[in-house]
Amino acid sequence: MTTDTNKDTLQRFIFDNAAVRGELVEISEAWQEIQARHDYPKAVRALLGEMVGAAALLSANLKFNGAMVMQIHGDGPIRLLVVECDADLRLRATAKLAPGSTIPDDATLAQLLNVHGKGRFVITLDPLDKVPGQQPYQGVVPLDGEDIATVIEHYMLRSEQMDTRLWLAADDHIVRGLLLQKLPRNSAAEGQVKQASEEEDLETWNRAVMLGNTVKREELLSTDMQTLLTRLFWEETLRVFDPAHPSFFCSCTREKVGNMLKMLGQKEVESALADLGTLAINCDFCGKHYAFDQVDCAQLFATSTTADAVMPASGVKH
Repeated sequence: MTTDTNKDTLQRFIFDNAAVRGELVEISEAWQEIQARHDYPKAVRALLGEMVGAAALLSANLKFNGAMVMQIHGDGPIRLLVVECDADLRLRATAKLAPGSTIPDDATLAQLLNVHGKGRFVITLDPLDKVPGQQPYQGVVPLDGEDIATVIEHYMLRSEQMDTRLWLAADDHIVRGLLLQKLPRNSAAEGQVKQASEEEDLETWNRAVMLGNTVKREELLSTDMQTLLTRLFWEETLRVFDPAHPSFFCSCTREKVGNMLKMLGQKEVESALADLGTLAINCDFCGKHYAFDQVDCAQLFATSTTADAVMPASGVKH
């Protein structure tokens, strides 16, 4: 296996003649881009980074042209974690915290997101090329697990009926993750010459998970992917695919912000304009600033209203 050390990398592989696949990912440049827009507390950065790694790992197998949006809606100091990743592994992520929250460095997922047991984990699959009337697919489950990896494993088993194991780690510098999946018996592993028996598949799966369980967080953070792959599975026969390269990308546009304002309704927008003069909208993902004055908003709602004066304003975000 060869990787470009100058790029964030995702490496896919399969166990030869067994319906078991795996992926390793390491994300540094895109993770730095995400962090550059916000100054999150350490515990929040760790959770968001692990979600970034998980989103890349799951999105590597998207079978449509579109994006996967992974969200955790919390009832504690963290109100929302969002990571979006498309089929080209372009990533963006953000977090929303409760005002005035004080978050210890060692706070657990439950303390941050599931204080009253009302946390929810959501995955949305949103194709770009929808047929008329088609809605994005969305799966919602309770926040069941002590860490991000366990939450996603439970989701995949409950919503997708697929055995999945994840090992995730993130610090200020890098995100790394390992994914293993046991493929359905009616879906032969990609690229294989022959299909193993059900017993052989199960044996390979159990052995792979056992080996994955030997990886500790510190090892994930300090060890490059090629070394990890060799160290974990040196006795296995693997088929390794060409690497892919995750990157940071924000899909916000002025048109999308305008559509958001139209969804709010003309009365609400005109009321906000009366108070603020100009609507200033900042993208929560990349920080890009969009300003809509009275003329801009009038054009959104196809009216002939014009602006008399424009005053600086702030505080409207999406």
